[in-house]
Amino acid sequence: MRAPVVYVNLPRYFLYHALPTEPAPAQQNATMSDAGLPAGWEVRHSTSKNLPYYFNASQAVSRWEPPQGTDTDKLKNYMARNHSASEIKPEPSAANGNEGKIRAAHLLVKHKDSRRPSSWREADITRTKEEAMSIILAHEQRIRSGQTTLGNLAVSESDCSSARKMGDLGYFGKGDMQKEFEDAAFNLKPGEISHVVETASGLHLIERIE
Repeated sequence: MRAPVVYVNLPRYFLYHALPTEPAPAQQNATMSDAGLPAGWEVRHSTSKNLPYYFNASQAVSRWEPPQGTDTDKLKNYMARNHSASEIKPEPSAANGNEGKIRAAHLLVKHKDSRRPSSWREADITRTKEEAMSIILAHEQRIRSGQTTLGNLAVSESDCSSARKMGDLGYFGKGDMQKEFEDAAFNLKPGEISHVVETASGLHLIERIE
């Protein structure tokens, strides 16, 4: 049975993906000793969605979220090494029905007072808003100094499930996002990165792509 999975943790803006069922080519399967996954689980890559997912052959189970018992520190390092910029295909251009919309990516750091204080990285987020601010300001400094890009950092550090697509949220229009997020994103020019933006979801850095 196929079940929808909410892909972006922002109100009024949802992307749904059915759980992956296609078998992955052998070269796409990975040895999971360094990925932090429980025994029997592996990371595969969905060719139809161009996204990594988690598969257990003995249980015949596929899922988008890491299984219980995952070492999230090992997993985020693995994802950063193996699912970075070169593996993410660009979205279709805005020419087809996207007039009035923009395309942006973001990096989200949640805290204990976030609307939903959990993520693929941490089942129970207990950091304070002040601690989250320190973390995201350090991310911003790395990005602006040229050490890394927002997209590459989002793969391992973002608390939004859009991390799987380097933080890419695709195209969205006015009224699709939380107001603070929307205002900041629409005020950016393509290629620009915001300073820290606070919403009910947490703290964001936003990069306008188109």
